[in-house]
Amino acid sequence: MDKVATRAGTNKNALYRRWPNRLTLAIAAYRRLATTVQPPDTGSLRSDVLEWLRRANRYWSSPQGAILRELLAAAGGATELLAQLQEQSGDAAAAPWLTILGRAIARGEASPEALHPRVATIAMTLLRNEFVVRGAPSAPDEVLIEIVDEVYLPLVRGRSAPPA
Repeated sequence: MDKVATRAGTNKNALYRRWPNRLTLAIAAYRRLATTVQPPDTGSLRSDVLEWLRRANRYWSSPQGAILRELLAAAGGATELLAQLQEQSGDAAAAPWLTILGRAIARGEASPEALHPRVATIAMTLLRNEFVVRGAPSAPDEVLIEIVDEVYLPLVRGRSAPPA
């Protein structure tokens, strides 16, 4: 909270008036991040997804991202954190991914069955895992490419209608 207060040019008391604890601040920061940046539109699913992951990687690797990572780590992966993150920012976090996939479906690069929030956001979940679980200060570009080429694209391109 000291780092956040310093960066915001205020004091911790002011932060605690708005966010009662570090957990709620982390959720608010995550939600803001998920709703303020427009997804890329390169004309290619692979390029869009890779650029979106690169942007996220740059953010999570930045000083602001370090603060967010520390807040999430301080929460200790608490069940409360996971529930609130999903509840308060799940739809917002999925929206840009669903936009990227919707464009890809319109271009014939993915099947309509890929338009599922859990499927759409798996690449970001894997990137977040690099930071939160592995403690990486930044994910190498090779990891991003692996996430896209080995997991994301095969998943969205190969997804078919669920069995009846």
